[in-house]
Amino acid sequence: MKQDAPGDLQQVAMLSRLEELNSIGIALSNERDTNRLLEKIMVAAKRITNADGGTLYLFDPDKQILKFEILRTDSLGIAMGGTTGVPITFYPIQLYDASGNPNHNMVVAHAALTGTSVNIPDAYEAAGFDFSGTKSFDKKTGYRSTSLVAVPMRNHENELIGVLQLINAHDRESDKVVPFTRQDQSLLESLASQAAIALTNQQLIQQMEALFESFISLINTAIDDKSEYTGGHCERVPVLTMMLAEAVNRTTSGPLRNFEMTEKDRYELKIAGLLHDCGKITTPVHVVDKSTKLETIFDRIHLVDTRFEVLKRDAEIRMLRTLYEERSVMTAEREDAIRAEYAASIRQLDEDREFIRHCNIGSEKMDEAHQLRIRKIADYTWSNSLGEKAHFLSENELENLCIRAGTLTEAERHIINHHIDVTIKMLEALPWPKHLKKVPEYAGGHHERMDGKGYPRGLTREQMSVQARVMGIADIFEALTAKDRPYKPGKTLTESLAILGQFKLNGHIDPDLFDVFVREKVYLDYAKQFLDADQIDVVDEAKIPGYVP
Repeated sequence: MKQDAPGDLQQVAMLSRLEELNSIGIALSNERDTNRLLEKIMVAAKRITNADGGTLYLFDPDKQILKFEILRTDSLGIAMGGTTGVPITFYPIQLYDASGNPNHNMVVAHAALTGTSVNIPDAYEAAGFDFSGTKSFDKKTGYRSTSLVAVPMRNHENELIGVLQLINAHDRESDKVVPFTRQDQSLLESLASQAAIALTNQQLIQQMEALFESFISLINTAIDDKSEYTGGHCERVPVLTMMLAEAVNRTTSGPLRNFEMTEKDRYELKIAGLLHDCGKITTPVHVVDKSTKLETIFDRIHLVDTRFEVLKRDAEIRMLRTLYEERSVMTAEREDAIRAEYAASIRQLDEDREFIRHCNIGSEKMDEAHQLRIRKIADYTWSNSLGEKAHFLSENELENLCIRAGTLTEAERHIINHHIDVTIKMLEALPWPKHLKKVPEYAGGHHERMDGKGYPRGLTREQMSVQARVMGIADIFEALTAKDRPYKPGKTLTESLAILGQFKLNGHIDPDLFDVFVREKVYLDYAKQFLDADQIDVVDEAKIPGYVP
């Protein structure tokens, strides 16, 4: 049987290494985590050259230094940097000295500065470079650094990205330390080029994501800056959304046990959370900040107070005029009666004023008896600045003071609710990449209800994604516990969970997600991060309406 010639074996081996280099390039282009990408570069470089150790440096253009990122020496069991969690404590390599002179004494600095590879058969016999650090390392560890190759990593625009340095190539048959061959160097240079491009792409993606998130932050800052009362809402809802989503992701039993998130899914939901209220940028600030029923640009309760003072003045004038007109026939009993009637009028006006002040604050619910009393007060008459008789309350004031719950009229509530239509319109207009296509759906669904009575589209539970339903619970719970609302104080955990439990029972929120929210104590994790101590009371989960452990 004919044996392969040595040259044929070398060609086969070289072809195999080229195929491996190609597969490495594909693997590098698919990696999205920077630390894992750097490690893959190092592992690949060592494998195709059969090197014992190596170091990967990244270039910092601002400081003109090479920073240690990955360090490996197999025979010494050294693994630092990357995903190991072991920090590299060595000082970075300076490319220039204090006077601005280039540092050609260090091999990796020379490779970075010149853009050419350096291949040294034996570091102890090489001239022209400073290997004092290498020799010091060897002395401490008992290692013998022999062959060395340093290859600059430059991208498609010939920009320096870093330097890849390998130490001690081993013969594949004898396992002896040998010099790096020209083929080794050529393969490393190809790998370095692919690695530089992969790193550049990774950096560009990260820069684009950072820029995108900065724009989102810019929008949220503009929204939050409009109102001192909702300044943290755009920050807190995404955090709570991710807390609940991660809790569902951990669930291994029940209806949601099959829900899973990849890193791409997490990023998509995070972006949706950050943008869930972007439409509020168009909402008038006087509606967002309406802390009392009579507030517009200012609280009109002070105008009503003035009218009460006018009525009290008129009552006093009527009393004094009557006393004067009847002075000639006035008896003690008649005077007492006149003064008693005046005192009763003043007392009634004071009570009415305090009642209106109380109603103006807004509450969870205003009953019909209170609304009827407001209407009776509205029928009082007074003389305005023109001397004309007018109803005590205008139609707009009457409408506002009779608001059944909260501080917003139906028209104002419609203005507030319109923000979600604007949010959807804005988000659907953007050319989302594939991994962010669902952002409009997630962000646009946080005001829908499971029974189809929500807005803006009246979706039912079956028509909504788990992510959108998660965001709905997060938005409500944040609003209940928020301590920066103008119309109410932040509720305690017990109060908030009781309301949320009722929302589960009446078809407002997802029942399975609510059970996870309580069972996994997502509410408590959130409270420890964002609520005041007096809001974090002891929750008796057995008393939460609708909760199923």
